Amino acid sequence: MSVIRVLLVDDHDFLRISVSSLLARAGGIEVVGECADGARVLELALTRRPHVVLMDIQLPGRSGIDVARELIARHPMARVLMLTGSSDQHWLLDSRAVGAAGFLVKSGDPAVLVAAVRAVASGGSVWPDHRPTLSLS
Repeated sequence: MSVIRVLLVDDHDFLRISVSSLLARAGGIEVVGECADGARVLELALTRRPHVVLMDIQLPGRSGIDVARELIARHPMARVLMLTGSSDQHWLLDSRAVGAAGFLVKSGDPAVLVAAVRAVASGGSVWPDHRPTLSLS
């Protein structure tokens, strides 16, 4: 793929704007859609055809876990990278259980986010290992 297409899903405008800017500056990544809750994710995923859906776990109305579960069930090739403000172990386990391709904490290094999007787009996964760093595989 020449350009990685990303759909951003987060209820905080500041985060969406910041991540969109970060990804645009990285080169080779285009944000093809954004939404603030889980209501439009399936529609946008179908119409915008992102390679990666970068989704917050805690969304208004529906959890990102529930949205990811439905998205992956309907579109098994969907590559979902969960994003959260909490490193709570149950969110990590739930993300794995629904078939997400990775899990990142929002307080992490911005360079890791860019590398994670690239890894997930190319078929890899991003999961925290037993240390507080991320292993990209």
